[in-house]
Amino acid sequence: MLAAPAAARPRVGCTSAQATTAAAGRPTAALAWRARVVRPVPVYARLPGNGRRPARAVRPRDASWLMVTRAAEDARGRCWVRVRLPWRPSSASGWVNAKRVRLQPTRWRIVVSRTHRTLTLLRRGTPVLRSRVVIGAPSTPTPGGHFAVLWVQPGSARSFLGQWVIGLTAHSRVLDTFDGGDGRIALHGRGAQSLLDPLGSARSHGCVRLPNRVIDRLVRRVGPDALPGVRVAIR
Repeated sequence: MLAAPAAARPRVGCTSAQATTAAAGRPTAALAWRARVVRPVPVYARLPGNGRRPARAVRPRDASWLMVTRAAEDARGRCWVRVRLPWRPSSASGWVNAKRVRLQPTRWRIVVSRTHRTLTLLRRGTPVLRSRVVIGAPSTPTPGGHFAVLWVQPGSARSFLGQWVIGLTAHSRVLDTFDGGDGRIALHGRGAQSLLDPLGSARSHGCVRLPNRVIDRLVRRVGPDALPGVRVAIR
């Protein structure tokens, strides 16, 4: 995909005027930003200042793309972006130097309604796909909040997880581990035994299950490489 001319690109912020409002880079209904991690990047718990040290680093193996939630300038005029991090807790976020990542706008957003038990894919704030889903059971609920797509993996339509698995930065609040791995929440298809739980029910371990044809349309519509870093709101 060709990059837009510099003059035509949406701006993530960090001009003097935008930074003073402390609102530059915040996701909107029509536009958000994602940050590509190409090398280890120091992460700061707060906007860096004199003598402040990074809390840890995020590496490409941790996340290929991160969701940007805010942008601001420090006292020296350097641009920083606040990003959602891939580790626990699900609300984990930190500041990274904008020059250490590659910023890219995205028009996509995913919204999951636990009340209506639906998933909606939006582009520029306009719904382009909607489906009934299976959400977490009362004992293993699907967590609410603002998360991001972490990775996308193909599967098998005949397997329990279905045709695609879309891992999120969200984690289960009741399961530290699950099936030998981290208790990470995902969007995934339906197959085998998972077909026994009807759409619109609350019977999963916290993940959101979609029909295979729907999750296949979602992945192909956005693109598996364009999904990581996309905002996922679970309400």
